[in-house]
Amino acid sequence: PKMKEDNCLHAALLCLGMLCYSHAITTEKLNHARPSLHAHHEKGKEGQVLHRSKRGWVWNQFFVIEEYTGPDPVLVGRLHSDIDSGDGNIKYILSGEGAGIIFVIDDKSGNIHATKTLDREERAQYTLTAQAVDRNTNRPLEPPSEFIVKVQDINDNPPEFLHENYHANVPERSNVGTSVIQVTASDADDPTYGNSAKLVYSILEGQPYFSVEAQTGIIRTALPNMDREAKEEYHVVIQAKDMGGHMGGLSGTTKVTITLTDVNDNPPKFPQSVYQMSVSEAAVPGEEVGRVKAKDPDIGENGLVAYSIIDGDGMDMFEITTDYETQEGVVKLKKLLDFETKKSYSLKVEAANVHIDPKFISNGPFKDTVTVKISVEDADEPPVFLKPSYIFEVQENAASGTVVGKVHAKDPDAANSAIRYSIDRHTDLERYFIINAEDGNIKTIKALDREEIAWHNISVFAVEVHKQHQEAKVPVAIKVVDVNDNAPKFAAAYEAFVCENTRSNQPFITISADDKDDSANGPRFIFSLPPEIIHNPNFTLRDNRDNTASVLVRREGFSRQKQDLYLLPIVISDGGLPPMSSTNTLTIRVCGCDSNGSLLSCNAEAYILNAGLSTGALIAILACIVILLVIVVLFVTLKRQKKEPLIVFEEEDVRENIITYDDEGGGEEDTEAFDIATLQNPDGINGFIPRKDIKPEYQYMPRPGLRPAPNSVDVDDFINTRIQEADNDPTAPPYDSIQIYGYEGRGSVAGSLSSLESATTDSDLDYDYLQNWGPRFKKLADLYGSKDTFDDDS
Repeated sequence: PKMKEDNCLHAALLCLGMLCYSHAITTEKLNHARPSLHAHHEKGKEGQVLHRSKRGWVWNQFFVIEEYTGPDPVLVGRLHSDIDSGDGNIKYILSGEGAGIIFVIDDKSGNIHATKTLDREERAQYTLTAQAVDRNTNRPLEPPSEFIVKVQDINDNPPEFLHENYHANVPERSNVGTSVIQVTASDADDPTYGNSAKLVYSILEGQPYFSVEAQTGIIRTALPNMDREAKEEYHVVIQAKDMGGHMGGLSGTTKVTITLTDVNDNPPKFPQSVYQMSVSEAAVPGEEVGRVKAKDPDIGENGLVAYSIIDGDGMDMFEITTDYETQEGVVKLKKLLDFETKKSYSLKVEAANVHIDPKFISNGPFKDTVTVKISVEDADEPPVFLKPSYIFEVQENAASGTVVGKVHAKDPDAANSAIRYSIDRHTDLERYFIINAEDGNIKTIKALDREEIAWHNISVFAVEVHKQHQEAKVPVAIKVVDVNDNAPKFAAAYEAFVCENTRSNQPFITISADDKDDSANGPRFIFSLPPEIIHNPNFTLRDNRDNTASVLVRREGFSRQKQDLYLLPIVISDGGLPPMSSTNTLTIRVCGCDSNGSLLSCNAEAYILNAGLSTGALIAILACIVILLVIVVLFVTLKRQKKEPLIVFEEEDVRENIITYDDEGGGEEDTEAFDIATLQNPDGINGFIPRKDIKPEYQYMPRPGLRPAPNSVDVDDFINTRIQEADNDPTAPPYDSIQIYGYEGRGSVAGSLSSLESATTDSDLDYDYLQNWGPRFKKLADLYGSKDTFDDDS
């Protein structure tokens, strides 16, 4: 059989060689075909004969193989005209795409050669124009004609995929043949010539899990029930090969990463069958007891698990919630526990998937159950009152020590410790009650008044005798029961008015009463007059039997001159046991009224007064008095504000007046403490004030040296002279500077200390003694001793 296969292969190769040779011979004949001359006639539309111009040559397309690397230029074809007699008078000219650069023509023989290597993928064909002209005159002998040179393809480009790496997903447990992804490669070779661009796909890596379709490049699953939980990611290498996949073809590869996506194909499972938990009986509802977790290898929403309690004796005492972040079931306390009542509970907890895929429902129930056993731990609990709150009653005004009620608490622990009671004094600041620490009896300390406080709300503590930190607290409400201990009184301070001209048996006021006691000891109220005035000739009383009473006039003709005020006592009784009553006095005034019964005046003096000043006159007199008082007060105030001058210049010598100031000066704006007229600039009176902030325009002649004033000169005159000199000197400093005067006054033993005389040259003072005073006075000795030294030198 092997020899038979070899013979068949040899025969096929021989046939292929013959076909290639035949194709080469045919191409060569076409390239070297001589043009045939012929005339062609066509008939026009109107029947006239159209003569087509005679073509000197006709040829087919030329072909040249790409990527030719021979030593000589490749012959593309040969052009020849029928009028060419071979004498060399015809010159062939080539123009068009690549003429002279890629394609050259022998102008004598018409042979066309390609001088450069061609690449079909860069350019598949070239359009050229050929023309035969006279060599001597360059006159065209034939019309120019176009022809095409096509570049013949060879298999020189391998297939290339669009992407170097591909990524795809496919659900786990997909059926065989499920499409995953399609990869596509391209080949730059000519798809219309040969098999250079015919591609075939194959898989190099990834068997036996995946396969690829040879013609389309579609990758499909090749194995059933691939499990993501076993392996999630696969790496596949796909090859694309040209030449139809035959030997000698070029190939390219790409990598495909395929990830199995999750489906809900696994139910949750508890890692153990029983969970043990414990909780203290002191735990409060909502407190976490423990956690359970069922493992599900699926991910995402396929791995979500919900927990629930489906059975057990602790269903009413506990609850379970799902923590979706950790996928755990959290067991929490639902109600308060009592170790002394029940010491353990049992729960049956179920874990089930939230999302179930119907395609895998046959795999079994996607849920699991587990038993949770919870033991209750004993805790040192505080005392517990038998009732959550207490309500007691006690009558008001009850004697001190009256028992109000009793509270009771017990220790729920097995030790059953003794209990001590106390009252929270923050709820009984006035200390109305006291409690027996042993038995819990509450008693009053002092009398209670319902009208002051109707309810007392206190709190009672219960603590264990040996464990003071364990305490309980209960509210106790004490109602003060009313006793009829308050008599009714007028509801308001009534004052009645009756007209002088009123008619008899007319009511003029309605009164009511209030009682501080409870309604059982209050209304209904009974109104009456005292027995001693029941036959009062002026007024009478009528009980309206609705807790009000009306006062009526018994006679006519009241007179303010005779009596303008009446006091009527009224007795008010309540309906309590025993009844309480009080006597209240109603004030009744007699007033003047008009014919319609409207009040005019209730003053007896106004009725008697028939002469005198009117009200307007009295007001005018009072206004005048007030105005006069205001004028006097203003005059006195202005008089006091006027101040006397501080200094009074008299004719006597100013030196005999020594004025002592014991306060600070007021500055430049204080013009009342001294007479500033003496220091004012006389030039300012005429509107001219010398500028002190700029240099004078003219140079002021220096004043001659001042001589000491004789003893007969008055100080006042001396100062005025110096002021006048300073005011007239434009180079003088501003007015607020210090002026130095070389005059000490009469009788001065020290004489003048001023330096104003230093400018004189006829001084007879001798300063040689300064040389003996030491180095500190050397500078002064040099200044004042220079005159003598200068005279000696001269």
